[in-house]
Amino acid sequence: MKENQDKALREHLLELVKGGGAHAKFDDAVADLPDDLRGNKVEALPYTFWMVLEHMRIAQWDILDFSVNPKYKAMKWPDGYWPKTEAPPSAAAWNNSIKEFKKDLKAMQDLVANPKTDLYAKILWGEGQTVLREALLVADHNAYHLGQLVTLRRLSGAWKE
Repeated sequence: MKENQDKALREHLLELVKGGGAHAKFDDAVADLPDDLRGNKVEALPYTFWMVLEHMRIAQWDILDFSVNPKYKAMKWPDGYWPKTEAPPSAAAWNNSIKEFKKDLKAMQDLVANPKTDLYAKILWGEGQTVLREALLVADHNAYHLGQLVTLRRLSGAWKE
């Protein structure tokens, strides 16, 4: 691939992974959410804000770990990918989940941005996956669950248009 094509691909991929291009941004979806809503379910939806946030954090961490760790160990699905409780155990747990999500998102962005990362090389401990595929998976997964957070906020009356 030509150098300028590689640069353009990385820039587009980074924009997609970062999120917010065609939908709400992560920070907007989690900002200033009242403590008392974080563990509440909305009628007809099987999840809470905490469940979705923690699932996003856990899954993104797992995808990043798979992308860079030759000693990667898959977690049990679905139990390993969802929190054990419907509500965060504390405000600190909520804030830490947001912090860790952002840290891992930045690490994925750094991986994609690094010109030494071969986006097309098969991940040796995988089954044909590439960093390109994993970055697209992060973007897709995050966008899907970000929509759930926005829906929860709207139905809870906690979304500012």
